[in-house]
Amino acid sequence: MHNYPIESVLPHAHPMILVDKLVAYSPLSAQCSVQIGTHSNFYNTERNSVPSYVGIEYMAQTIAAYANVLKLDEGGKVSLGFLVSARNYTTEVSEFLLGTELIVNVELILKEANGLSVFDCIIKHADDIVVAAKINVYEPDEPELYLKEQAAK
Repeated sequence: MHNYPIESVLPHAHPMILVDKLVAYSPLSAQCSVQIGTHSNFYNTERNSVPSYVGIEYMAQTIAAYANVLKLDEGGKVSLGFLVSARNYTTEVSEFLLGTELIVNVELILKEANGLSVFDCIIKHADDIVVAAKINVYEPDEPELYLKEQAAK
């Protein structure tokens, strides 16, 4: 496993990078960490927290990090993918409080030849699962061409 900075594995730039660090990855899974602070996107200063629905983006960015580290390990380049849907998004908390460290785990369940994949995702705080979902993503072979085709429709 290489130690990639998160900026090198996501097709985003700050401030839209919401996860802090790629902690671990394997051919079938990845793990990122998020430290909730006043700098966090979507931070609510009145509540000293980030709403838990932002967890879906933490999961999506961890999936992107997973896909892109595998590409980089094979000599490829970072590319775009698309969040298609989330199923069974359940949360045990309404917000992530200031100072909370979250661990986002994604595990590949299914990958189709057409670019569609399904991931089992959880977000943990300490040893507790606070958010869970199944996330469907689409990763076209040529994302820029796909975007142009969609814009022309």
